[in-house]
Amino acid sequence: MIEGALDLRKRSATPVNRPGLDIAVILPCYNEAVAIGETVKQFRAALPDAVIYVFDNNSSDESVRIAEEAGALVFSEPYQGKGNVVRRMFADVDADVYVMADGDATYDSSAAPELINLLVSRNLDMVNGARVNDEIEAYRRGHKFGNALFSGLVKFFFKSKINDLLSGYRVFSKRFVKSFPAVSNGFEIETELTVHAMQMRMPIGEVKTRYFSRLPESNSKLATFSDGWRILKMIGLLIKDEKPVPFFLSLALLVFLPSLFVFVSVFREFLETGLVERIPSLVVAVSGFVATMLSIVCALILQSLALARREARRLSYLRYEGVAASGVGRTMSSAVKAERRRFG
Repeated sequence: MIEGALDLRKRSATPVNRPGLDIAVILPCYNEAVAIGETVKQFRAALPDAVIYVFDNNSSDESVRIAEEAGALVFSEPYQGKGNVVRRMFADVDADVYVMADGDATYDSSAAPELINLLVSRNLDMVNGARVNDEIEAYRRGHKFGNALFSGLVKFFFKSKINDLLSGYRVFSKRFVKSFPAVSNGFEIETELTVHAMQMRMPIGEVKTRYFSRLPESNSKLATFSDGWRILKMIGLLIKDEKPVPFFLSLALLVFLPSLFVFVSVFREFLETGLVERIPSLVVAVSGFVATMLSIVCALILQSLALARREARRLSYLRYEGVAASGVGRTMSSAVKAERRRFG
């Protein structure tokens, strides 16, 4: 289920005003001394009641000092890669709503209240900030093509309705964050986030948000080809792990058809001559049939394992209440306790 593809011109400026709702802004950071201070200031202005966390990933510049001076709580993650940072942020930060963005000041912080309001009002588990820009420098052509390609693949295999698969600007509920397995190491983490939501059949939304070019002297950490290959490999691994039946049956079909063709030609020769003269061809054909059967067996076994993993994630997901009830539940509980103390 996807909700709320909103027009940028109709952006609501209404601040998030929900008693008892804990909001955390979580910002991965690697050598962003030029932009991290501005990023923290922008989110502080957009969400004055939120707690802003910066998780530094072995920066060699002044990112940590600048983030602390801007008012963020700074932590470190020694394992290199954005996926490792996201895993650490999700594990260490406790909140009702998580606003995740990059620390490069390219995302529109003023859109954060709109994303949060959509998440809370419709009791969603993830709202994706789909990037819209009119600056040529903001979005390299190769990255734009790769994003469209990878988004299309995930839409096809996982029935995703997310248009900007690689957006780093997302808002999550607590039950999304605490049930997310997080196995990625690098920039493929965004793909894993989307597939997790689709496989768990979570209610999600997408909102168009402005995307800006980087500040002068600020450089992108995304390597077009190496990170693109990692993302493509992650999509393949997720298809194998989450949809083993179509994955392995496709492999079985690719092996079975040529093996059948070879076997038919050998068998036809046997019918005509009564001899099997092409022994190597027969061995190849039989080996293909064996590989086909092994692929089918793997598909059935891994399908059972995939269902078990999904059930475990579902149970973890159900441990937490929806975001629409989080603040209300806490406020009501406090009120009940106060009344009990009042009347003894």
